[in-house]
Parts: sequence; C-alpha cells; structure tokens
Amino acid sequence: MRSAKDFFRPLAVGAPAPVREVPFRPSRMIHFFDPGNEKMAAKVPDLVRRVDVLLGNLEDAVPADRKEAARAGLVRIARGTDFGGTQLWTRINSLDSPWALDDLLTLGTEIGDKLDVVMVPKVEGAQDIHYVDRLLAQLEARAGLSRPILVHAILETAAGVANVEEIAGASPRMQGISLGPADLAASRRMKTTRVGGGHPGYLVREDATGPDAPRATFQQDLWHYTIARMVDACAAHGILPYYGPFGDIGDVTACEDQFRNAFLLGCVGAWTLHPVQIAVARRVFSPAPQDVAWARRVIEAMGDGTGAVMIDGKMQDDATYKQCLVVAGLADTLAARDPELAQAYATPHTPHQEAHR
Repeated sequence: MRSAKDFFRPLAVGAPAPVREVPFRPSRMIHFFDPGNEKMAAKVPDLVRRVDVLLGNLEDAVPADRKEAARAGLVRIARGTDFGGTQLWTRINSLDSPWALDDLLTLGTEIGDKLDVVMVPKVEGAQDIHYVDRLLAQLEARAGLSRPILVHAILETAAGVANVEEIAGASPRMQGISLGPADLAASRRMKTTRVGGGHPGYLVREDATGPDAPRATFQQDLWHYTIARMVDACAAHGILPYYGPFGDIGDVTACEDQFRNAFLLGCVGAWTLHPVQIAVARRVFSPAPQDVAWARRVIEAMGDGTGAVMIDGKMQDDATYKQCLVVAGLADTLAARDPELAQAYATPHTPHQEAHR
C-alpha cells in the first residue's frame, strides 16, 4: 500500500508537484473535434470563443489510417492557437491500442504546456490510471513542465463501473470522470443501439383500472443508476463528474432532457458532438438566474448558516444553506467567464422558480 505522505510527491525526478485540489474551472461543454480534419480545424478559433473545453479527439471517431494525422493536427492546432480561458483537452486512444503510447509521448513532450487534461477511454481500474500517471510524470520532467497534466477517465465498461470508486481516487491527477453510454451498453450487453439517452422500451406502466381501460406509460432513464454512482465516487474524491455524448444530433429536446437529468444529479458538464449542442449544454449546466437569486436570498437570511429560518413559508436550515452555497458558488464561477451570465445573475429575479422551465 502506498503511503499517504507519498501521494503528493512527483512520480518522476523533475516532474511538477501533483495538485492537491482539482481546480474548478467552467467545463459545461467538452466540445469534441477531429484535429486531422482540415474543415474542423479551421473552425477552432471560433469554437475557442464559444466553449469552455475544446477536446482534440484521437480515438473512436478517427479511422485507423488517420490516427497519426489527427495526432499531428492536434500538435499544430495547439501550437498555433491562443486558447485564452478555454481549456484544451484530448482523448487519447485506449491503452490496449497500438496508438496510445505514441499519443502520450508526442502530446506530453510537444504540447504538454498547452494541454490541460488527457481523457483516457475504457478505464477499468486504478491500474490504468497508475500507468498513465507515472508516464505523464516522466514526460513532464523531460519537457520541463511547471504544472501537471490532469487525467480524466471515461466510464464505459462494466468493470469500470464496478471499480469506479478506486478509479476516482487512483491519483492526484484525476480531474474527473465521464459516462460513456454507448460502449458501456455494449459491455453490459444492454439491448439498445443508441448513443446515450433513453429508450422507449424502458418504461413503467400505470396500474390497470379496468379490463380495457387505457394505461399511461412513462419512459425511464437507462443511465440514472450509473450516473448517480459516478457522481458519488467523484464527490467523495473531490473530482468532477460529466455526462458523455448524446448521439441524436437532431433531437435537441431529448438532448436537453438528458443533460438536465445529469445536471440535477450533480454533473458539471457534458460532451458536445455538434455545434447545436453547445448552446444546450451552456443553458443546462448554468443555474437559472431565478435559482441563483433564491440561493443568495437564503444565504443572506441564514447568516452564519446555523439554525433555521422561514422564507415564503418554506423552512430553510443548514442543509438547504449548503445547497444554496453550491448554486451561488457555481454562478459566481461562471459569471467570471461569461459576461452574459454575469449580467443575468446580477439582475433581480422573481424568487425561486423551478430551473429552466
């Protein structure tokens, strides 16, 4: 067992000291693009202004004969782009692939100073994070980096879900975890061919009131259990949970519903695969102005957060006070990056209404 006092020592001589707390930077949308696609690469300057995280994807969406071109394209884009306050992430190829090692070697040494987070697919246990952790430390030392590159795991196998707690706590580098519903569905042998979202066959039916009486049905969320378990693991280890992809690009309503479910359960962002989903993620993962106003009202009324008060006929105590601190704190963080939200959050709003309705 590794000694606790060794946990925050660099894993290679000359590597930067590991972070002791994951920095909470806005990451409402992690926008994927293929850096080897010239048409997509040309849109990067515009995307940088619109998203919180821009992710150069090297994995599943890139054909095998274009893997090296995508990697080289990401290096060019990183070197030639001023990202300002937008984070640059990458999703490398899976650790059992022929490309993962070169992904890490190339990106760590050539653009490690630009790269905020490395997303690792199909993580099945702490051993996968330990491998990436040590290798990144060696590459950081070689490149003379002053800050560590963080690691993000994708939860997309049954083994990964079973081991999610140990994955979340495997390294100080751990920034967060995303749900990968498509690969997870295949790993579990689920009978769905969708990329995220619900399924009309996964439902409950109201009780019968007569032999021929109509009975309403209600579609259920296939991913509720997994998202909740992932959120708990992330919260317990001080890292950030995310919903992954929603594959039906044309159905922005269902996309918004799925993102909102994840937001309400504790996720801080989601993947966006197409520009139309950027606005959806921005809207969903930003607290509604009326909710922010209500949270601030409760905080002001509660003073030091102890005791209980009545506001509009509703009891508020230390538990609701802490909930309101979450909402107000998120609003303050987002307002510092988003002038439009800063104005919305500063404007008086009608006391508490249900978010985003």
